[in-house]
Amino acid sequence: MQAVRTRPEQRAEAAVEASPLASARSWSPEAEIGMRVEDIWDSLDVQQQQLSHGDKLNSCFDSIPVASFPHTFDGAQFVEIPSDATLAEAVDILSRNRIISAPVRSVDAPEDASWIDRYIGIVEFAGIAVWLLHQSEAAAKADVSADELAAKLGTVTLEGAAAAAANVREPKMAESEGAIAEVFGALPSSDLFNKTKVKDISGSFRWAPFLALQSSDTFLTMLLLLSKYRMKSLPVVDIGEGTISNVITQGAVVHMLSECVGLHWFEEWGTKTLSEIGLPIMRLSKIVKVREDEPALKAFRLMRRKGVGGIPVVDDSGRAVGSIMIKDVKHLLTASEANRDYRTLKAKEFIANARQSSGERQMSIITCSRGDSVKDIILKLDAEKRQRIYVINEEGNLDGLITLRDIIAKLVYEPPGYFGDFFNGVIPLPQNSRV
Repeated sequence: MQAVRTRPEQRAEAAVEASPLASARSWSPEAEIGMRVEDIWDSLDVQQQQLSHGDKLNSCFDSIPVASFPHTFDGAQFVEIPSDATLAEAVDILSRNRIISAPVRSVDAPEDASWIDRYIGIVEFAGIAVWLLHQSEAAAKADVSADELAAKLGTVTLEGAAAAAANVREPKMAESEGAIAEVFGALPSSDLFNKTKVKDISGSFRWAPFLALQSSDTFLTMLLLLSKYRMKSLPVVDIGEGTISNVITQGAVVHMLSECVGLHWFEEWGTKTLSEIGLPIMRLSKIVKVREDEPALKAFRLMRRKGVGGIPVVDDSGRAVGSIMIKDVKHLLTASEANRDYRTLKAKEFIANARQSSGERQMSIITCSRGDSVKDIILKLDAEKRQRIYVINEEGNLDGLITLRDIIAKLVYEPPGYFGDFFNGVIPLPQNSRV
């Protein structure tokens, strides 16, 4: 189907009639995408095609190329990390460029290799920090003191870890630019930093294959990869230029949806309640959690073992009293007296100390009920810049979990045979990788 070209003036007028809020946002790049979907949606009505709501959304998103998605790193040079770089060198690269993750380029790949052979995955600050924390425990049983190692990691900060994903610059990182590199550089005798290669931790937490989109791929492909296929971020490759032109994240998609409030196609879907569209997908029995009187370190161990990005902290009655995210490992790696004995620090104490020292708002949880609308959830997640929201029952106890991926998964569906045999060997997975 050929996408219908957007007519900004007409769409803006329609947005005014639909919602003052949509009118105020009508000129944002994300709203322009929403209005383009609206044009295609309207054209399907004119053609009087007997399509279900889901079929119509699929048709709309399959008519728009990912090249239309707003750029997330403003054309800045895309940073890569060579696979033979040490952890210290990788951290230095991430710190100097003020980014939280980057693709890992295989140094063994020939110069004319395609992107499939050129990249072995994406590594993140948080992944390196958790791996080092895990190694520090092992070091405590050997010649190196875990407390000494933690102290040496004292000024490591992961500001901006809640930002979107690969190569998305975070302004707050400017305040600590070089701090991480300085700390890791202060360990000249440590084999852990200076000899361990990035490729050696390819099976660790938060390591993902490098799966890229072409500019001509459609929004439907992008949405399916970010939801059903669990990718957190997708680089967009310009095949002709051989460069990466954009990075699209789950958070960026949810922000786009929040800018579409007031448009007919969005309202028809977004005004449905969570229960009506089958959310939450994850039930209470599947949620990984820790009690407030258990060690905070257990939360990070569980995140690493289960491959999740956050864990709720509950009291004896099962009521959520806070949340620990993977980025919060920075608080365990501080040299403050409150967190010095991090192996015995209780989850409740850890949250209290972190809030007092940094005013960390996101260690609280955001909640909703099954009767809330999808639109309400999208606006709340986007406003708070969160990756997840917890569903609670009438008694205030946990009743489920909704992630950004869950919401995107309910927007579109995968048509039979859509990807064909694309996933049969096309993605180079690192050994023991957890997607």
